[in-house]
Amino acid sequence: MSRRLRPTLDSQGVRGNSRVLSLSFLALGIVYGDIGTSPLYSMRECFYGSHPVALTPDNVLGVLSLIFWSLVVVVTVKYHVYVLRFDNRGEGGILALMGLVGMVKRLPPCVRRTLLILGVFGAALLYGDGMITPAISVLSAVEGLEVATPLFKPYVIPLTIVILIVLFFFQRRGTAGIGAVFGPVMLVWFSTLALMGIRGILWHPSVLFALNPWYAVRYFLQNGGHGFLVLGAVFLVTTGGEALYADLGHFGEKPIQIDWFNIVGPSLVLHYFGQGALLIERPSAAHNPFYLLAPKWALYPLVGLATIATVIASQAIISGVFSLTRQAIQLGYLPRMEIVHTSGEEIGQVYMPVVNWTLMASTIALVIGFRSSTNLAGAYGVAVSTTMIITTILAYVVARETLGWSVALAGTITAGFLIGDLAFLAANLFKIADGGWFPLLVAGIVFTVMTTWRRGRQILNARLREGALSPEDFVMSLKTRTPVRVPGTAVFMHRTREVIPPALLHSLKHYKALHANVILLTVMSEEVSHLRDDERLQFENLGEGIFRVTGRYGYMEEPDIPSLLERVSSDHQLPAPPMDTTYFLGRETLIVTGRPSGMVKWREKLFASMTRNAESAARFFRLPPNRVVELGAQIEF
Repeated sequence: MSRRLRPTLDSQGVRGNSRVLSLSFLALGIVYGDIGTSPLYSMRECFYGSHPVALTPDNVLGVLSLIFWSLVVVVTVKYHVYVLRFDNRGEGGILALMGLVGMVKRLPPCVRRTLLILGVFGAALLYGDGMITPAISVLSAVEGLEVATPLFKPYVIPLTIVILIVLFFFQRRGTAGIGAVFGPVMLVWFSTLALMGIRGILWHPSVLFALNPWYAVRYFLQNGGHGFLVLGAVFLVTTGGEALYADLGHFGEKPIQIDWFNIVGPSLVLHYFGQGALLIERPSAAHNPFYLLAPKWALYPLVGLATIATVIASQAIISGVFSLTRQAIQLGYLPRMEIVHTSGEEIGQVYMPVVNWTLMASTIALVIGFRSSTNLAGAYGVAVSTTMIITTILAYVVARETLGWSVALAGTITAGFLIGDLAFLAANLFKIADGGWFPLLVAGIVFTVMTTWRRGRQILNARLREGALSPEDFVMSLKTRTPVRVPGTAVFMHRTREVIPPALLHSLKHYKALHANVILLTVMSEEVSHLRDDERLQFENLGEGIFRVTGRYGYMEEPDIPSLLERVSSDHQLPAPPMDTTYFLGRETLIVTGRPSGMVKWREKLFASMTRNAESAARFFRLPPNRVVELGAQIEF
C-alpha cells in the first residue's frame, strides 16, 4: 500500500465520500486482520490458558466485562480517537511518532535521546510480533480440524507449516493482484463472527449484563491476584491497536474509523459475548469456544474461512514488517537491503528477501517449538503491551510540544491510558517463562543491531570528516592548480555535505582530470514521512564547475536520483544527460583496530560486518549500472 491511497475529498463531496467508502472496504482486509482473528484464541486463553480462572457464570461475566471495556478504552478511545490524530504528515506508527518527537528541539538533549531510544526499542519489539502473529493465527485456525475429529490431530502442525511456507513464498509476487479480495473476505469473516455471537447470546441474553463495568470490578474482588493474571489473556483482544495506527498513512483516519465503529467493533463485541454465553451454557467448550460456538454442519467451512482470514492477517503483518524495515533504513537505523517493488503503481508495496526468509524461518520454528496456539499465546502480548506503553509516552510529548495541549489535559489523558497499559504489561510479564522471553529476545537483538548501525555510522562520518577538505577549500585549490577538464557530468555521492567525497579525491589522483561539471550529491532522510516538492532540493553553485546538491526525502519516500538530477538540470540549467553522466561512489572497507571509537570491540566487528554485507548504493538508489564507477578506500575503525 502507499500514500496514494489516502482519500482526498473534492468540493462536491460525492466523489470524496465514494472514495472514503472504497478505502474503508479495502482497509477492512488489511488494517483489521490481526485484531479480527483474535476471537480464535482470546476467550479460550482466559479459561483454558496458562493462568486460567475457574469457569463460573460470575467469572464469565467478569471476563466479558474486561474484554468489552478493553476494546472500548484501549482500541476505541486510545487508538481510534486519540492516537490516530498524531500523524506525521499523514503517516502513522511508532516510527512516525518517534519522528514527531525528534523534531521537538526544545526538549533537553538527554530527554530527547531517551525518548528516541524508547521509540527504537518499540519498533524493535514489533519484529517479535511479526514472527508470532502468523504462527498463532494460522495454527489456531487449523486447530479447528481437531474439533471436527481427533483424526486430524497429527496433521495440524504439518498443515500449518505448509500454509506458512506458501504464504511466505507468495510474498515476492506482492498483493497488488489479490488485495481487492481481502476486503470482501474479511467482510464475510466479520459477518460470520457477528452471526455466531448472536446465536450464542440468544442462549443466554443475560451475558449482556457484562456491559456494566461493575462486573469487571467484582471479578477482581472475587479472584484477587490470580484473577489479575487473566489480564494477560484479555489483552489478546487488543493486539491489533498498533497495527491500525501503523496503517494510518495507507488509508487515512476516516476509513479506519468507519470500519471500526460500523463493522469490526460491533462484530467482535457480539462474538465475544456469544462465546461467553456458550461457556455459561456448556463449560466443557472452554478448550475451543470459537469453533464450538458454530453449528456442527458449519465446522469445516468455518475452518476454511478462518484459515483464509488468518492468512490475510498474516499477510498484512508481514507487509507491515517490510514497511517498518524500509522506514528504519531510511532513518539510518538499518543498513541498506535489497528492496523489490511488487507493484508498478503503488510504490509502497515492497518485498524484502532477507526479512521475508528470516520471518519464515522464525515463524516455522515457533510452530515446531510451541506446537499449539495455547502455548504460543504465552509468548504473545509481552512485546505489544510494551510497545503500547511507549506509544502512550511518546504521544504525551507530541500532544504537549507539537499540539500545544496543557500539562493538565495531556497528563490526565496519558495517566489514564498508562494505568491500563501498565496493568496489561504487569500481567503479561508472568508469561515470560511460558514463552514471553522470545519476543523480548528478538527485540533485544534487533535493538542492538539498530543502535549499533546508527552509532557506527555516526563514528564513521566523524572519521571521514577528520582532516577532510571542505568543498569551499577544494574550489579555491582549483583556481590555483587547474586540472584537465573533460566533457560530461560527474556525480559524486557522499553522506556528508560538509566535506569533499573521498571518491572525488581518489578519482582526481588516479585520472589526473575532472569532468566539466561536478555534482557533489548528498541524500538526506528526514524525520517526517513525506516532503513537499519545494523542500526536496537544495542547490549551490560553488564555482569552477562544482555544484553542491542535497536531495531530501521523508522516511516513507524512496530516493530517485535520476529524477532528482533531471530536476537539477531543468531548474538550474545544469546539463546532466543520462548517457553523459557518470556516478562515482565510494565503498569503504572498515579495518577494526585497537583505536578507541566509542563502541566496544564486538560492536565494532558487528558494524563492520553489516557494512560489508549492505546492499550497494548503486543498486539501492537504482542508478544506471553502466554509468557507475566505485572507488574503494580502507578506513581504520
